[in-house]
Amino acid sequence: MTTIVPVLLAGGSGTRLWPLSREAYPKQFLKLGGEHTLIQQTALRAQQIEDAAPPIVICGDTHRFLVAEQLREIGIEDATIILEPEGRNTAPAAAIAALQVSKQYGGEALVFLMSADHVVRDTAAFCRSAQIAAATAQAGRLMVFGIKPTRPETGYGYLKRGAELPGGAFELAQFVEKPELELAEEFIKKDDYSWNGGLFLFPARLFIDELCVFEPEMVAACEGALNAAKIDLDFIRLDAESFKQARSESIDYALMEKTDKAGLVPMDAGWDDVGSWSYMSTLPKDERGNYSFGDVMMEDCDNTVVHSEYGMVAALGLKDQVIVATKDAVLITTQGRVQDVKTIVSRLKAAEREETKNHPVVHRPWGSYESIAEGGRFQVKRIVVKPGQKLSSQMHHHRAEHWIVVKGTAKVTCNGQELLLGENQSTFIPLGGVHRLENPGKVPLELIEVQSGTYLGEDDIVRFDDIYGRDSKG
Repeated sequence: MTTIVPVLLAGGSGTRLWPLSREAYPKQFLKLGGEHTLIQQTALRAQQIEDAAPPIVICGDTHRFLVAEQLREIGIEDATIILEPEGRNTAPAAAIAALQVSKQYGGEALVFLMSADHVVRDTAAFCRSAQIAAATAQAGRLMVFGIKPTRPETGYGYLKRGAELPGGAFELAQFVEKPELELAEEFIKKDDYSWNGGLFLFPARLFIDELCVFEPEMVAACEGALNAAKIDLDFIRLDAESFKQARSESIDYALMEKTDKAGLVPMDAGWDDVGSWSYMSTLPKDERGNYSFGDVMMEDCDNTVVHSEYGMVAALGLKDQVIVATKDAVLITTQGRVQDVKTIVSRLKAAEREETKNHPVVHRPWGSYESIAEGGRFQVKRIVVKPGQKLSSQMHHHRAEHWIVVKGTAKVTCNGQELLLGENQSTFIPLGGVHRLENPGKVPLELIEVQSGTYLGEDDIVRFDDIYGRDSKG
């Protein structure tokens, strides 16, 4: 059997799942209805495919350490992680994937392109469809997966099935744009229409050859970006100047709607793109159709979703509502308006609100920090450093810091002097002091940091040395 290389596209922002999904920590890194995050679920699912190679992940620079860490958590340490300097939609990403797979495995190897933030409840059915697609792709087809519709969905594109091919696949007769509700209701009554789930499987060289016919400049730009790529720690960093020459376009528009080599494989595997808060309505509910997560009390509610990440939420007499509470933001809307959450996010971005970028807990490659109190000239943070990790060597122009160890052991270097701190011990970092914090122990280090000064912004930092290769605040 030809090698199948899973390629996970992990560059999405998931704005319709705000306030849980944010720029710095979007939905693919969240646990939504399971013990693993969405990207972990995707990677584990891909491993179940026969003859599957280690995954390739394509993501942005901001999320590179999150991707690597979450894959390591599930035992995947041989993934290839490619960093896009900027998002250019799925066609250039697919081209990069095909070129990389050709380089690593040869042009006949199969690329299985999938989003890292979707859910599939029936892995066995998913793998069966993948094997059918693989066999058909080897015969010279670019395969797309048609998801069996479960409702008249206006948020998805549709695929029309054509003539049957050997082995259980079909020709692809037509791509259909997102329909109005009346047309979607007609589609769901017909056997030859399915959702377009954004899953593709194709021979690497065939994809590049076909894309060269319709988008030669895009292929040239992607080849240049990959040929001039730099190795940065465990990541492949695409050349920015070359990659930005690639036209931003979806794989559907750039190629799949134009090629005569497209094929379709039906898939009935409990797929969902987790595209909005309506996804929670597909999870187990009570007898009145309500779903709740966290510290939630409902009374006389129907078809209502309440998701609480912080604090107790009480809901009384609600119908068809969605309430999402985090530590720093609360969303209240109706089931019929969940697709419009992105308009709220756009307004928040325009106002430069921090709630669109970071969660209260900000994740870094060394651990995380959380602001727990702040005033005019002070801020208090809870800092967690993973075992064996350390922050950059740095200094601040406008603030001093007082560190109190709550758990674990801290190794502190300040102005050339080292000291080891245990629980309930503390130290002072003066304004302008060159300092570094690390965890030499086997358990997470937790400490409280009290900052004081005239300016407490995260950009008040001068970094001298960093094991993660960062040259800006991070």
